[in-house]
Amino acid sequence: MEITYRGVVYPAQTDAMGHMTVQYYVAAFDQAFWHLIHSLGYNADWRFERKEGWADVRYEIDYRAELKVGDLFKVASMVKKVGNASIVTHHQMFSANDELCAEIQMTSVYFDLEQRTSKAIPNAIKEAAMSRIQLPSDL
Repeated sequence: MEITYRGVVYPAQTDAMGHMTVQYYVAAFDQAFWHLIHSLGYNADWRFERKEGWADVRYEIDYRAELKVGDLFKVASMVKKVGNASIVTHHQMFSANDELCAEIQMTSVYFDLEQRTSKAIPNAIKEAAMSRIQLPSDL
C-alpha cells in the first residue's frame, strides 16, 4: 500500500457526536483515489482534453475508530482488481498513531464524460494497475 493522502480534522468536519462526519471520510478516500490513479498514469486534464474520467459505482466502508478535531490522519491505498472498464481499490485511513480508523473498498468505472457510458481503461493505466494488484493476504 502507498500513502495517497494526508489530512487533519477541522472543527467544521465534525458532527454532533464530536468526531469526523461521514462526508469527510468519503472526501478523504475520494482524494486518495485520485492520487492513486494519477500514480497509475491517469492525467486529470483528460477530463477536458479527452472527455474521459472516473465514476464511482460502489463503496463499502468500515469504520474502526473515531477521528476528532485536530487529529492528523493518512490514507494508504492499493489496487485489488482491474477489469476492462473498472477498477477496485482499497483504502485504509490511519491516525497519526497508526491506528486503523476506517477503510473502504471502491469500485470505479472509467467513463466517457460526454456519452455518459463506461469505456475501456487505457492500456497503460490498466497495465500499471495490474502490476500493483495486492490481495487481502498482502495487507
